[in-house]
Amino acid sequence: MSIASADRSPAPASAGPATPVAQFFIPATASLQERRPRTLKHGDTFAVFDHNGDAVSGPGSPEGLFHRDTRYLSHLHLTINGKRPMLLSSTLRDDNASLTCDLTNPDLFDKERLVLGHDLIHLRRSRFLWNAHCYERLSIKNFDDRPQLIRIEIAFGADFADLFEVRGTVRAKRGRHLSPVVEQDCVCLSYIGLDNRGRSTRLSFDPQPDELATDHVIYDLHLAPHESRSLFIEIGCDQMESRKPGHRSFFLAQRDSRRALRASSSRAASISTSNEIFNEVARRSISDLYMLMTDKPEGPYPYAGIPWFSTVFGRDALITALETLWLDPEVARGVLGHLAANQAAEIDPVADAEPGKILHEVRCGEMAELGEVPFRRYYGSIDSTPLFVMLAGEYLRRTGDLATIDRLQPHIEAALTWIDDHGDRDGDGFVEYGRQTEEGLVNQAWKDSHDSIFHADGTLAKGPIAIAEVQAYVYGAWHAAAEIFRLLGRPERAAGFLARAQRLRRAFDTSFFDEELGTYVLALDGDKRPCRVRSSNAGHALFTGIAYPERAAQLTLTLMSASSFCGWGIRTIASTEARYNPMSYHNGSVWPHDNALIASGLARYGYRAEAARIFEGLFSASTYIDLRRLPELFCGLPRRRAQGPTFYPVACSPQAWAAATPLSLLQSCLGLEFDPNALQISLNEPRLPSFLDEVTLRHLLIGNGSVDIAIRRSGRNVVVDVIDRTGDIRVLTTA
Repeated sequence: MSIASADRSPAPASAGPATPVAQFFIPATASLQERRPRTLKHGDTFAVFDHNGDAVSGPGSPEGLFHRDTRYLSHLHLTINGKRPMLLSSTLRDDNASLTCDLTNPDLFDKERLVLGHDLIHLRRSRFLWNAHCYERLSIKNFDDRPQLIRIEIAFGADFADLFEVRGTVRAKRGRHLSPVVEQDCVCLSYIGLDNRGRSTRLSFDPQPDELATDHVIYDLHLAPHESRSLFIEIGCDQMESRKPGHRSFFLAQRDSRRALRASSSRAASISTSNEIFNEVARRSISDLYMLMTDKPEGPYPYAGIPWFSTVFGRDALITALETLWLDPEVARGVLGHLAANQAAEIDPVADAEPGKILHEVRCGEMAELGEVPFRRYYGSIDSTPLFVMLAGEYLRRTGDLATIDRLQPHIEAALTWIDDHGDRDGDGFVEYGRQTEEGLVNQAWKDSHDSIFHADGTLAKGPIAIAEVQAYVYGAWHAAAEIFRLLGRPERAAGFLARAQRLRRAFDTSFFDEELGTYVLALDGDKRPCRVRSSNAGHALFTGIAYPERAAQLTLTLMSASSFCGWGIRTIASTEARYNPMSYHNGSVWPHDNALIASGLARYGYRAEAARIFEGLFSASTYIDLRRLPELFCGLPRRRAQGPTFYPVACSPQAWAAATPLSLLQSCLGLEFDPNALQISLNEPRLPSFLDEVTLRHLLIGNGSVDIAIRRSGRNVVVDVIDRTGDIRVLTTA
């Protein structure tokens, strides 16, 4: 995962006052799986609530309302007559537009006398985010046959903690909280950070409360039998102007938020199948993707995940865009544009930046602004740059949009120059990584835990490190560059890039393939010694096509062996390896996006049955998971009959590249490809996994037209029918 925070070991000393041991650390003091939080997001704002709709403060709690890497609301707790309501249900809309929590009263006593029996008062909390505000409508209804006096109290607080503090960093010094300002119907909580920036949270209430203090609000409601009342709460982050809360602002914001979500998600092709559970998985995947999407000046950009990574990550967005290119090419265009606009232009060792390099991560919080963490604008990712070129080539191949690629040409040129001038540190033809300062990430590929790159005996590899999948991405980048420059009318440069790709392929096969292991080694260390470890990284050689065809069969056997394929998916490393731990972050766990890329590679080499096995494993896993939502990762313990997967305690959910995984797997199994110049859609050797008998894809865009197709199982074969089309589009099927 492209995270600047997964490292489980003590981090090096930072430039700021943060305690170094916890600098990039996510302490597993509280399991997200145990809490099963409810998440909302819009733009640069996200929220994490419990099932009751509360945010309960305390050590290790990730709950609250966050805006631009700062927690603006750390505590929100509702009680009825002094008691926490009982949960009836807690549901997110299918499109993630809002959270609804249905609650009721427990038995309420005055000393030992029962004054109100349970289940007589119904409370419904309806909540959504829009434009840095959290809106809530709290409806209370009395189902008793007698009038009732109900006291609703909501306690609140704002710690203005930096996200890295919430994740575990202990700071030696913090800014100062200002005295709360209490008015008739609102409270303003404020904080001035060490960066001299003020941050404020305004809580507004309608109607005017019976009591409003600096940390709580009280309503005393006299409810006749079957009478209902509604209270409106608006929580604004850095709200500059005074606003009157109430039903009008709630419903207007609700209308606008749902319209915007429908408009963005309507670009995507729709998926319906014969399996209703998979339909739920697909709907949740698409809903999560568009919830995580943030509008940038250059277009839509998928933020990596909630709660820890709701910001710009280069690698995550590039891979997410590759996974969803068939579904919605506009995502790829937005990602390419935003990363190009933020491409490094000079050397900055603190940021691990070099001219032409593509972003790893952007952070906007107080600690990043002060340099207490190096991620304000951080470039410590070895694979984002070749993936950027790869995505540009795939976007052109999918859309034929040469005008966009022409505008991006200077950035593509700069990325290719970076590969030569800075990526290949020693001139051996391979791209290596090594941080420029002690504050940077030790490992800078997607497996960026401190212990994820090691030798067969478990010894950690010392850099600079040439990791297997990065060479595959560079190979893909050379091929993409060749196609781009061919279409831009530069055939001599195209030929040069193809020659570079072939040289790299030969060198990669010689230095990385290990006959005894039956796979490519994990990496070469700084002394060019191979890390002879069976890993999922090797599968990415299939993804980009750098693997020679004669290696594919042996590599596939290794990847699908019992030591690697646990039944749910392919483990990050095989169970035979020295550092194997199925509960670790990168050394034995199962990552959905990793499996999606491997399955794409398997399909590329004709192993669609194996790709379908991966699809079946991850689909089966999703049937055991809350909301049918694949998380960032789960543990790599072997699959057992009638039991679900074992969860990883602090995995993000939703996570963009995990949400995109079922969509990518479907494309791989169907062999779905696009030729915009010929206005042709191809299904090459389509294969349906065992749990699907029929798939219908609608609104597949190509050129100025679109097509709807149905793919059905017919005995051992698959039949493809065109249901509808606009424009002169051909659909071809190869057996």
